[in-house]
Amino acid sequence: MTGQLPDFSIHEFDLPESLEGPDGEVFRELSSAMDATVLETWGNLDRASSAAVRLAAWRDTPYEVSRNFLARVDGGIVGYASCHVPLKDNVGTAWLHVDVLQRHRRLGIGTALLRTVEEVATAQGRHVLQAHTEHPVGFEGTGPLAPAAGAGGVSGSGSDVAFCLKNGYSLEQTSRFSRLEMDHNAEWANLEFMAHSKADAAYGVLGWTNRCPGEYVEQMAVLMGRMSTDTPAGGLEIEAEAWDAARVRQLEDTALAEGRTALVAAAQHRPTGELAAYTVIYLDPAKPWMADQDDTLVASPHRGHGLGMLVKLANLRRLQAEYPAVQRVMTFNAEENEHMLAINVQLGFRPVGYDGEWQKRTK
Repeated sequence: MTGQLPDFSIHEFDLPESLEGPDGEVFRELSSAMDATVLETWGNLDRASSAAVRLAAWRDTPYEVSRNFLARVDGGIVGYASCHVPLKDNVGTAWLHVDVLQRHRRLGIGTALLRTVEEVATAQGRHVLQAHTEHPVGFEGTGPLAPAAGAGGVSGSGSDVAFCLKNGYSLEQTSRFSRLEMDHNAEWANLEFMAHSKADAAYGVLGWTNRCPGEYVEQMAVLMGRMSTDTPAGGLEIEAEAWDAARVRQLEDTALAEGRTALVAAAQHRPTGELAAYTVIYLDPAKPWMADQDDTLVASPHRGHGLGMLVKLANLRRLQAEYPAVQRVMTFNAEENEHMLAINVQLGFRPVGYDGEWQKRTK
């Protein structure tokens, strides 16, 4: 597919079998361009996935498929766009991503990329389009543009915000991007004491790497399904996700294909054997200085026992002991998720930026 303007061209591309050799050349070039956009926004590559992770994460699964495009100027990649569509739930929704190197913005490239992936979404029957923007700290968290529902906000002066508004998207949620320096742990011992006191003898902590033990996988499916219903979504239209053991295994297989390591801590209710909470930290060997604090959930019947703090601290202690090269941990939380944000602040996480979550309905 080729764009109509002579200054640039837009091309759909297929994922290569691997990163090696001529077959992976375009994807390696694209990954370098994506790194460049992250550096322009954040000044470091903490938020940049490695090329291996990107390649495995973009592959189609029984639960989600994608189409991907790049923009070229004078032969070089200057922008990219993707349209990801879920297949088992949220089947009216498409997740879009568009980015262009700063020196090539305001030339119509971003608009052409957006129109391309919007057309793909429409052709697949998707009428709820969702996207995000990224905003380093530099304004108060209640910035001048606030979502209609939820809390927080983003700076209203950025070009990304203007782009979203111009194209009919509305800000529906703000997520806080936070970072923990691993040497900031002076309060952990006291927090551990309080968490264990609240949990008392009724709860214990289990841990595993990469693959959930078979005896717990059905319970993990229940907890992971609750991530789509029990965490705040602001004004975003998000339907409940149906999780079973096969879906848990597919997620684990994807992480392994990416080369990532998953550290999981779960709280177990001893009287019933039920898993009551879990948390996950991911590590990418291509980024040995950084870890990604991903999902944390406490099932509603077990809230009020300090389990969120309990499992997070257990996993952080394990990270500290087994991966001493990790200097920083990053995480994301909805601004209206006051309880989890409070836990993270106590642990030492500090705001680095905010993500705007945007949505447009086409009918």
